Amino acid sequence: MDETEKPGSHPNRVRELREDRLMTQAQLARKARVALRTIHSVEKGMNCRMDTKRKILLALGMRFEDKDQVFPPGRRSYAHAAGLERAEAFSAGALSGSEDNLS
Repeated sequence: MDETEKPGSHPNRVRELREDRLMTQAQLARKARVALRTIHSVEKGMNCRMDTKRKILLALGMRFEDKDQVFPPGRRSYAHAAGLERAEAFSAGALSGSEDNLS
């Protein structure tokens, strides 16, 4: 497993696309109007805001609509998925409990 695929990270193609365009991280940061450390973090797989993704995409000469090609939709984390399961179970229990009260 390389450093961009650590558990909990969000692999993306920013580094690959930046290098294809012969850009340095500093050049991309300047063009995208974000901090150099932001580019570094994003390339390491850290998550970022949608606005930051938009800026990076535009700086790479891409359209925002291409975001899924550069930033693949992430899988839900285990904790997030477990929280949803508990919420769904509670909701189902609450609904079935209310049906019992109606009869």
